[in-house]
Amino acid sequence: MSTALATLELQEVGHATIRVEGADGVGELGASSADVFEGESIAMPHGRVFGGQVLAQALMAAGRTVLPEMPHRMPHSLHAYFMRPGDSDLPIRFAVERMRDGRSFSTRRVHALQHGRPILSMTASFQDPSDGLDHQVEAPDVPGPDELESIGDSYGAIDHPRAKYVATRPVDHRYVDGDIMMAPAPEQDGHQRVWFRTIAQLPHDQLTRCAVLAFASDYTPIDSMLRAHGLTWSEPGLTPATIDHTIWFHRPVDPGAWLLYDQESPSTRSGRGLMVGKVFTEEGVLVATIAQEAMVRIKPVG
Repeated sequence: MSTALATLELQEVGHATIRVEGADGVGELGASSADVFEGESIAMPHGRVFGGQVLAQALMAAGRTVLPEMPHRMPHSLHAYFMRPGDSDLPIRFAVERMRDGRSFSTRRVHALQHGRPILSMTASFQDPSDGLDHQVEAPDVPGPDELESIGDSYGAIDHPRAKYVATRPVDHRYVDGDIMMAPAPEQDGHQRVWFRTIAQLPHDQLTRCAVLAFASDYTPIDSMLRAHGLTWSEPGLTPATIDHTIWFHRPVDPGAWLLYDQESPSTRSGRGLMVGKVFTEEGVLVATIAQEAMVRIKPVG
Protein backbone atom coordinates (compact mmCIF):
# COMPACT_ATOMS: atom_id res chain seq x y z
CA MET A 1 0.00 0.00 0.00
CA SER A 2 2.98 2.32 0.46
CA THR A 3 3.27 2.70 -3.33
CA ALA A 4 -0.46 3.39 -3.60
CA LEU A 5 -0.27 5.95 -0.79
CA ALA A 6 2.61 7.65 -2.56
CA THR A 7 0.33 8.35 -5.53
CA LEU A 8 -1.87 10.42 -3.18
CA GLU A 9 1.02 12.76 -2.36
CA LEU A 10 0.21 15.31 -5.04
CA GLN A 11 2.47 18.20 -5.95
CA GLU A 12 0.96 21.64 -6.48
CA VAL A 13 2.27 22.87 -9.83
CA GLY A 14 0.42 26.15 -10.38
CA HIS A 15 -2.87 27.66 -11.48
CA ALA A 16 -4.95 27.75 -14.64
CA THR A 17 -7.91 29.67 -16.01
CA ILE A 18 -10.91 27.83 -17.46
CA ARG A 19 -12.98 29.90 -19.86
CA VAL A 20 -16.43 29.23 -21.31
CA GLU A 21 -17.11 31.03 -24.57
CA GLY A 22 -20.33 31.30 -26.54
CA ALA A 23 -20.96 31.27 -30.27
CA ASP A 24 -19.66 34.02 -32.53
CA GLY A 25 -20.97 37.34 -31.38
CA VAL A 26 -22.05 36.16 -27.95
CA GLY A 27 -18.70 36.66 -26.29
CA GLU A 28 -17.24 35.13 -23.20
CA LEU A 29 -19.77 33.48 -20.87
CA GLY A 30 -17.50 33.18 -17.86
CA ALA A 31 -14.15 32.12 -16.49
CA SER A 32 -12.92 30.44 -13.34
CA SER A 33 -9.50 29.81 -11.87
CA ALA A 34 -8.23 26.32 -11.08
CA ASP A 35 -5.58 24.98 -8.73
CA VAL A 36 -3.38 22.45 -10.54
CA PHE A 37 -1.80 19.41 -8.91
CA GLU A 38 0.24 16.54 -10.32
CA GLY A 39 0.50 12.89 -9.29
CA GLU A 40 2.22 9.71 -10.39
CA SER A 41 0.61 6.36 -11.19
CA ILE A 42 1.08 2.79 -10.05
CA ALA A 43 2.63 0.68 -12.81
CA MET A 44 -0.03 -1.58 -14.31
CA PRO A 45 0.51 -4.73 -16.40
CA HIS A 46 -1.71 -3.45 -19.24
CA GLY A 47 -0.34 0.12 -19.10
CA ARG A 48 -3.69 1.74 -18.23
CA VAL A 49 -4.20 3.74 -15.05
CA PHE A 50 -6.25 1.94 -12.41
CA GLY A 51 -9.55 3.83 -12.14
CA GLY A 52 -9.62 3.73 -8.35
CA GLN A 53 -6.24 5.44 -8.26
CA VAL A 54 -7.23 8.45 -10.38
CA LEU A 55 -10.52 8.69 -8.46
CA ALA A 56 -8.63 8.80 -5.15
CA GLN A 57 -6.15 11.35 -6.47
CA ALA A 58 -8.95 13.60 -7.72
CA LEU A 59 -10.55 13.54 -4.27
CA MET A 60 -7.21 14.37 -2.63
CA ALA A 61 -6.71 17.27 -5.05
CA ALA A 62 -10.19 18.62 -4.24
CA GLY A 63 -9.55 18.28 -0.51
CA ARG A 64 -6.26 20.16 -0.79
CA THR A 65 -8.29 23.26 -1.76
CA VAL A 66 -10.78 22.87 1.12
CA LEU A 67 -9.02 21.69 4.27
CA PRO A 68 -6.37 24.43 4.69
CA GLU A 69 -9.12 26.98 5.35
CA MET A 70 -11.85 24.62 6.66
CA PRO A 71 -10.01 21.72 8.36
CA HIS A 72 -13.18 20.03 9.70
CA ARG A 73 -14.97 20.01 6.33
CA MET A 74 -14.79 16.43 5.01
CA PRO A 75 -16.05 14.82 1.79
CA HIS A 76 -19.61 13.52 1.91
CA SER A 77 -20.06 12.64 -1.77
CA LEU A 78 -18.33 12.41 -5.11
CA HIS A 79 -19.61 11.77 -8.63
CA ALA A 80 -17.10 10.88 -11.34
CA TYR A 81 -17.08 10.01 -15.03
CA PHE A 82 -14.21 8.07 -16.60
CA MET A 83 -13.78 9.52 -20.09
CA ARG A 84 -10.58 8.03 -21.51
CA PRO A 85 -8.08 5.38 -20.44
CA GLY A 86 -5.06 6.87 -18.69
CA ASP A 87 -1.42 5.97 -19.34
CA SER A 88 0.16 4.56 -16.15
CA ASP A 89 3.64 5.54 -17.37
CA LEU A 90 2.81 9.25 -17.39
CA PRO A 91 1.96 11.70 -14.58
CA ILE A 92 -1.60 13.00 -14.26
CA ARG A 93 -2.52 16.65 -13.72
CA PHE A 94 -5.58 17.60 -11.69
CA ALA A 95 -7.27 20.96 -12.27
CA VAL A 96 -9.53 21.86 -9.32
CA GLU A 97 -12.23 24.51 -9.68
CA ARG A 98 -13.52 26.05 -6.45
CA MET A 99 -17.21 26.07 -7.36
CA ARG A 100 -18.57 27.28 -4.01
CA ASP A 101 -17.72 27.64 -0.33
CA GLY A 102 -20.84 28.07 1.78
CA ARG A 103 -21.44 28.18 5.51
CA SER A 104 -21.62 24.37 5.77
CA PHE A 105 -20.73 22.94 2.36
CA SER A 106 -18.00 23.30 -0.26
CA THR A 107 -18.21 22.07 -3.85
CA ARG A 108 -15.26 21.30 -6.11
CA ARG A 109 -14.98 20.18 -9.73
CA VAL A 110 -11.85 18.27 -10.77
CA HIS A 111 -10.56 17.35 -14.21
CA ALA A 112 -7.81 14.72 -14.41
CA LEU A 113 -5.71 15.42 -17.50
CA GLN A 114 -3.13 13.68 -19.68
CA HIS A 115 -1.90 15.01 -23.03
CA GLY A 116 -4.13 18.03 -22.38
CA ARG A 117 -7.30 15.92 -22.49
CA PRO A 118 -9.53 14.85 -19.58
CA ILE A 119 -9.42 11.20 -18.54
CA LEU A 120 -11.78 11.77 -15.58
CA SER A 121 -14.19 14.50 -14.50
CA MET A 122 -15.39 14.56 -10.89
CA THR A 123 -17.56 16.74 -8.69
CA ALA A 124 -17.12 16.42 -4.92
CA SER A 125 -18.92 18.02 -1.99
CA PHE A 126 -17.55 18.60 1.51
CA GLN A 127 -19.50 19.32 4.71
CA ASP A 128 -18.79 20.50 8.23
CA PRO A 129 -19.91 18.03 10.95
CA SER A 130 -23.53 18.63 11.92
CA ASP A 131 -26.17 17.29 14.28
CA GLY A 132 -29.33 15.79 12.80
CA LEU A 133 -31.33 12.64 12.17
CA ASP A 134 -29.30 9.44 12.31
CA HIS A 135 -30.22 5.94 11.16
CA GLN A 136 -28.81 3.15 9.00
CA VAL A 137 -29.73 -0.24 7.57
CA GLU A 138 -28.38 -3.34 9.27
CA ALA A 139 -25.28 -5.10 8.02
CA PRO A 140 -25.75 -8.58 6.55
CA ASP A 141 -24.97 -11.56 8.76
CA VAL A 142 -21.95 -13.18 7.08
CA PRO A 143 -18.79 -15.01 8.16
CA GLY A 144 -16.05 -12.68 9.40
CA PRO A 145 -12.78 -12.08 7.54
CA ASP A 146 -10.79 -14.34 9.85
CA GLU A 147 -12.93 -17.27 8.70
CA LEU A 148 -12.15 -16.67 5.00
CA GLU A 149 -9.11 -17.14 2.79
CA SER A 150 -7.18 -14.14 1.50
CA ILE A 151 -7.23 -13.84 -2.28
CA GLY A 152 -3.50 -13.23 -2.09
CA ASP A 153 -3.04 -16.68 -0.55
CA SER A 154 -5.40 -18.23 -3.10
CA TYR A 155 -3.51 -16.97 -6.16
CA GLY A 156 -0.01 -16.10 -4.92
CA ALA A 157 1.54 -19.37 -6.11
CA ILE A 158 -0.10 -19.40 -9.57
CA ASP A 159 2.21 -18.48 -12.46
CA HIS A 160 -0.20 -16.36 -14.47
CA PRO A 161 -0.17 -12.56 -15.09
CA ARG A 162 -3.69 -11.96 -13.75
CA ALA A 163 -3.10 -14.21 -10.73
CA LYS A 164 0.07 -12.29 -9.90
CA TYR A 165 -1.73 -8.97 -10.29
CA VAL A 166 -4.57 -10.05 -7.99
CA ALA A 167 -2.18 -11.52 -5.41
CA THR A 168 -0.07 -8.35 -5.19
CA ARG A 169 -2.87 -5.81 -4.86
CA PRO A 170 -2.32 -3.27 -2.05
CA VAL A 171 -5.73 -4.31 -0.70
CA ASP A 172 -6.52 -7.72 0.84
CA HIS A 173 -9.84 -9.20 -0.34
CA ARG A 174 -11.71 -12.09 1.26
CA TYR A 175 -14.82 -13.23 -0.58
CA VAL A 176 -17.78 -14.49 1.45
CA ASP A 177 -19.28 -16.22 -1.61
CA GLY A 178 -15.99 -17.24 -3.28
CA ASP A 179 -14.24 -15.27 -6.01
CA ILE A 180 -14.91 -15.56 -9.75
CA MET A 181 -11.38 -15.11 -11.09
CA MET A 182 -11.28 -18.56 -12.69
CA ALA A 183 -14.57 -20.31 -11.86
CA PRO A 184 -18.16 -18.97 -12.05
CA ALA A 185 -20.31 -18.40 -8.99
CA PRO A 186 -22.57 -21.33 -8.07
CA GLU A 187 -25.60 -19.02 -8.08
CA GLN A 188 -26.33 -16.40 -10.74
CA ASP A 189 -27.93 -13.77 -8.54
CA GLY A 190 -25.68 -10.72 -9.06
CA HIS A 191 -24.97 -10.49 -5.33
CA GLN A 192 -21.51 -10.43 -3.76
CA ARG A 193 -20.13 -9.85 -0.26
CA VAL A 194 -16.41 -9.25 0.11
CA TRP A 195 -14.28 -8.13 3.06
CA PHE A 196 -11.37 -5.83 2.31
CA ARG A 197 -8.69 -3.80 4.05
CA THR A 198 -5.38 -2.25 3.03
CA ILE A 199 -2.22 -4.28 3.54
CA ALA A 200 -0.53 -1.33 5.28
CA GLN A 201 -1.81 0.86 8.09
CA LEU A 202 -3.11 4.28 7.04
CA PRO A 203 -2.54 7.83 8.28
CA HIS A 204 -5.12 9.16 10.71
CA ASP A 205 -6.40 12.03 8.58
CA GLN A 206 -9.90 11.39 7.29
CA LEU A 207 -9.35 12.88 3.81
CA THR A 208 -6.66 10.30 3.05
CA ARG A 209 -8.83 7.51 4.42
CA CYS A 210 -11.78 8.61 2.25
CA ALA A 211 -9.46 8.70 -0.75
CA VAL A 212 -8.19 5.19 0.02
CA LEU A 213 -11.79 3.97 0.26
CA ALA A 214 -12.38 5.47 -3.19
CA PHE A 215 -9.24 3.69 -4.41
CA ALA A 216 -10.32 0.30 -3.02
CA SER A 217 -13.97 0.65 -4.04
CA ASP A 218 -13.12 0.22 -7.74
CA TYR A 219 -11.64 -3.29 -7.52
CA THR A 220 -14.76 -5.47 -7.26
CA PRO A 221 -17.99 -3.79 -8.57
CA ILE A 222 -17.88 -5.51 -11.97
CA ASP A 223 -17.77 -8.90 -10.17
CA SER A 224 -21.44 -8.59 -9.29
CA MET A 225 -22.38 -7.98 -12.93
CA LEU A 226 -20.40 -11.03 -14.08
CA ARG A 227 -21.91 -13.18 -11.30
CA ALA A 228 -25.43 -12.46 -12.56
CA HIS A 229 -24.52 -14.16 -15.85
CA GLY A 230 -22.33 -17.00 -14.61
CA LEU A 231 -19.19 -15.38 -16.06
CA THR A 232 -15.62 -15.13 -14.74
CA TRP A 233 -12.73 -12.71 -15.16
CA SER A 234 -11.08 -15.30 -17.43
CA GLU A 235 -13.99 -15.19 -19.89
CA PRO A 236 -12.61 -15.04 -23.48
CA GLY A 237 -13.37 -11.70 -25.12
CA LEU A 238 -14.35 -9.94 -21.87
CA THR A 239 -13.87 -6.17 -22.20
CA PRO A 240 -14.78 -4.31 -18.99
CA ALA A 241 -14.27 -0.62 -18.14
CA THR A 242 -15.69 1.73 -15.52
CA ILE A 243 -17.98 4.44 -16.93
CA ASP A 244 -18.99 6.36 -13.80
CA HIS A 245 -18.59 6.00 -10.04
CA THR A 246 -20.39 7.61 -7.10
CA ILE A 247 -19.63 7.45 -3.39
CA TRP A 248 -21.65 8.83 -0.48
CA PHE A 249 -19.55 8.97 2.69
CA HIS A 250 -21.92 8.55 5.65
CA ARG A 251 -19.57 8.20 8.61
CA PRO A 252 -15.82 8.29 9.38
CA VAL A 253 -14.02 5.36 7.75
CA ASP A 254 -10.73 3.48 8.16
CA PRO A 255 -9.94 1.19 5.19
CA GLY A 256 -6.95 -0.05 7.19
CA ALA A 257 -9.48 -2.03 9.26
CA TRP A 258 -11.77 -4.71 7.83
CA LEU A 259 -14.73 -3.41 5.82
CA LEU A 260 -17.58 -5.44 4.31
CA TYR A 261 -18.58 -4.46 0.76
CA ASP A 262 -22.14 -5.73 0.19
CA GLN A 263 -22.66 -5.49 -3.58
CA GLU A 264 -25.58 -6.16 -5.91
CA SER A 265 -26.09 -5.66 -9.62
CA PRO A 266 -29.75 -4.77 -10.30
CA SER A 267 -29.33 -4.53 -14.07
CA THR A 268 -27.15 -5.12 -17.13
CA ARG A 269 -28.28 -3.83 -20.51
CA SER A 270 -26.85 -2.52 -23.78
CA GLY A 271 -23.26 -3.41 -22.84
CA ARG A 272 -23.54 -1.61 -19.50
CA GLY A 273 -23.96 -2.91 -15.97
CA LEU A 274 -24.82 -1.29 -12.65
CA MET A 275 -23.55 -2.14 -9.17
CA VAL A 276 -24.91 -0.67 -5.94
CA GLY A 277 -22.99 -1.44 -2.78
CA LYS A 278 -22.97 -0.66 0.93
CA VAL A 279 -19.79 -0.61 3.04
CA PHE A 280 -19.91 -1.66 6.70
CA THR A 281 -17.34 -1.92 9.48
CA GLU A 282 -16.83 -5.20 11.38
CA GLU A 283 -19.08 -3.69 14.05
CA GLY A 284 -21.88 -3.22 11.51
CA VAL A 285 -21.59 0.56 11.08
CA LEU A 286 -22.59 1.77 7.60
CA VAL A 287 -19.78 4.06 6.44
CA ALA A 288 -20.53 4.50 2.73
CA THR A 289 -22.85 3.71 -0.15
CA ILE A 290 -21.34 3.26 -3.60
CA ALA A 291 -22.74 3.00 -7.12
CA GLN A 292 -20.83 2.18 -10.28
CA GLU A 293 -21.83 1.81 -13.90
CA ALA A 294 -19.44 -0.11 -16.11
CA MET A 295 -19.09 -1.22 -19.69
CA VAL A 296 -19.22 -5.02 -19.78
CA ARG A 297 -18.84 -6.39 -23.30
CA ILE A 298 -18.06 -9.88 -24.54
CA LYS A 299 -16.30 -9.67 -27.89
CA PRO A 300 -16.51 -12.63 -30.27
CA VAL A 301 -13.34 -14.74 -30.18
CA GLY A 302 -11.87 -16.19 -33.35
